Amino acid sequence: MLTVAGMGPGNLALITPQALEAVAQADVLVGAKRHLAQFASFAGEVRVLDADIPALLTWLENQRARKVVVLASGDPLFYGIGTRLVAHFGLDALRIIPGISAVQYLCARTGIDMNDIWLTSSHGREVDFDALARASKVAMVTDKQCGPKAIAEALIARGAEQCWLVIGENLSLDNERIHRLRPAQVQAHYEMNVVVILNER
Repeated sequence: MLTVAGMGPGNLALITPQALEAVAQADVLVGAKRHLAQFASFAGEVRVLDADIPALLTWLENQRARKVVVLASGDPLFYGIGTRLVAHFGLDALRIIPGISAVQYLCARTGIDMNDIWLTSSHGREVDFDALARASKVAMVTDKQCGPKAIAEALIARGAEQCWLVIGENLSLDNERIHRLRPAQVQAHYEMNVVVILNER
């Protein structure tokens, strides 16, 4: 059985009991190095989740007789590995355990209402900066190609210099930092982060 378990934003205190139980019963644990490090006492086989997703899918095809848990950042179906696994294996072949997304966590920490928020990501996609500048409230999962500085510069170029960027770094971890900045105040580098854009225009 293949299980995809949401890890939440990072701190194990925020992972669900169901996900912890799945890990405890697993024969194989698959995840990023930072996720696997949180289960250092796991006695079964481990496999590091890297950028070679086609190789992972082929490997998983051959593990169907074993209990495999794939650890996913945040929530598996919010721009996560869960979407790719559903597309490949079909929902009937998977068990998906949801997790708290980094966006949910950041909004909870800052009191940002999520009812009217546009959820998006820059991972592996062209970012529509014009749409970002028009929207009243956007939450974006960032990557190294399009982080807070690139977002801020694009917003300034489109006349949205009076909006706020709420940047959450290393959310839920000991080195968590949350910033509320105008685009012109955004620095060149932030660690693992999520951005909420509040456009007051």
